[in-house]
Amino acid sequence: MQIGIRSFALSAVHPESESAVKELYLHSWFLTTKEHFHEFLSSRRSVQSQDGTQDSEPERKRMKMEEECDLKEKRKENKKMFRGQNKSRPRVKPHSYEEKRLCPSIVQERDTGCSFGDKCRFLHDVGEYMLSKAADLGDRCPLFSSQGKCPYGVTCRFARAHTSAEMKNLVNEEVFRASSGQESVRNLLDKDLQRRLRKKSEDFPRTQEFLQSIRPEKKIQTAGPEEKLLEHDAGAGGDAQNGATPPGKTVGPITDDDIIKLRPCEKKQVDFRDKLYLAPLTTVGNLPFRRVCKLLGADITCGEMAVCTNLLQGQASEWALLKRHCSEDLFGVQVDFVDINSGCPIDLVYKKGGGCGLMTRTNKFEQIVRGMNSVLDVPLTVKIRTGVQQNTNIAHKLIPEMKKWGVSLITLHGRSREQRYTKSADWDYIDSCARLAAPVPLFGNGDILTYEDAVKARETEVSGVMLGRGALIKPWLFTEIKENRHWDISSGERLDILRDFTNFGLEHWGSDTQGVEKTRNFLLEWLSFLCRYIPVGLLERVPQKINERPPFYMGRDYMETLMASQHVDDWIQISEMLLGPVPKNFSFLPKHKANSYK
Repeated sequence: MQIGIRSFALSAVHPESESAVKELYLHSWFLTTKEHFHEFLSSRRSVQSQDGTQDSEPERKRMKMEEECDLKEKRKENKKMFRGQNKSRPRVKPHSYEEKRLCPSIVQERDTGCSFGDKCRFLHDVGEYMLSKAADLGDRCPLFSSQGKCPYGVTCRFARAHTSAEMKNLVNEEVFRASSGQESVRNLLDKDLQRRLRKKSEDFPRTQEFLQSIRPEKKIQTAGPEEKLLEHDAGAGGDAQNGATPPGKTVGPITDDDIIKLRPCEKKQVDFRDKLYLAPLTTVGNLPFRRVCKLLGADITCGEMAVCTNLLQGQASEWALLKRHCSEDLFGVQVDFVDINSGCPIDLVYKKGGGCGLMTRTNKFEQIVRGMNSVLDVPLTVKIRTGVQQNTNIAHKLIPEMKKWGVSLITLHGRSREQRYTKSADWDYIDSCARLAAPVPLFGNGDILTYEDAVKARETEVSGVMLGRGALIKPWLFTEIKENRHWDISSGERLDILRDFTNFGLEHWGSDTQGVEKTRNFLLEWLSFLCRYIPVGLLERVPQKINERPPFYMGRDYMETLMASQHVDDWIQISEMLLGPVPKNFSFLPKHKANSYK
């Protein structure tokens, strides 16, 4: 197979590709043209369809592709449509990928039955549901294997692994007993807390104390009407007559922690030095991806950026970003440390004064940092960029102030907000800022794709490195850095990493059809980064640079060539190898337009 692909590539080398060979040091016999590349993959797909090894594309998907072809000329008229985020992509996802859904009371085998009775809009006949259910994906259910019981019962896409002939859910008692006492996922939103947050009845005494100290002329009230009435009644009693302030509402016995404020030196300490830090990544930095990175050598992980306003409103979708797997032994957001992401360049966040906007609002920034420090008993870290404008660095002015505010760690991305991820990160500036930050540790971030990049970064005064896009393109980068080597990873090993991700995704999002398709969506978002990797064995000289868009090339086998494709249909084909055929009403557009060109 390798010989055939190499001969195909040799015949397809384009004369204009010589500059790419010199720039990327890619062996010339692997290079090909865009047309020959897609022709090869299309011919392979057509052969698979004729053999019956792969289902044909759903009708809606073919219609969508035809519509995209009709819009091709309009898109050419406005080149800006191919830049930035895909903001015009459809936001509405199908509520269900199943025509008929089974009632949760039947799935969970409740003895009480369905509380809605005849008014229930779901099916109650398991036999009727099984006639319309999509085919199972395999004989091994990730949830049943790890927990001893699958909560999705007959709706699980691996149901035959844990259902009897009577369609009853089976339990592996030994595994279930061993896992029942373990908490695999932490930071879950308690329903009572969610109700109190939504009703604004949750009391934050430490926050009230700090806000009162910076705004003494205003009386801060967050308690509900019933608590205010109780406070008024208590004020009219004996305590008020003695001039004493009535105590606030408390739950349980009062401890020393409620009365005595911890000094900075008494707070929980975390040793960040010389650790590999996985950056907080929107969408793709989800819990299953972080588990993959932990397996491959990441030391510190951090949850996706969560908006505090949404957290205080009790939004379940925002609280889901804080979930932490038990394998994440050093996790940012909650428990180990809290990170303020003031380096986020996204317009929606910046225009509201958040993210990079905080860097130009020094007074507000200081109040936030000092306020959080006053109520936290874990370290507080801050992530910033070099500045907002491209040629106006301001990080060196903020760092001495942040030392006074009491931050435990500073992470500096070597680009400004205007640069986003274009041009090279300024590591000379990161080095000078690291010297300013001492003795507070400063981590550098930007353009690290190989262990050589990490070694060069560590030659500066930084305490460690944070990996963002490099970890998305090649998550085994953590292993390469720790072992000081280039890993010429095979396509089979890369597929095994994707298989681990899908198993973790099914555990996290569910093994029913809804969970399978949610896992698929996040897998496809990740594949839009993975396709940028060029295997080490194909390079005449290493390393690959992170900002160099790879040319079209043929891999050493079909899977390696397929993984190099930058077209969404080929990503869907890879997902079908792991999660089965896509449903008829499935649709996917990557979040970034640059990830969807052909």
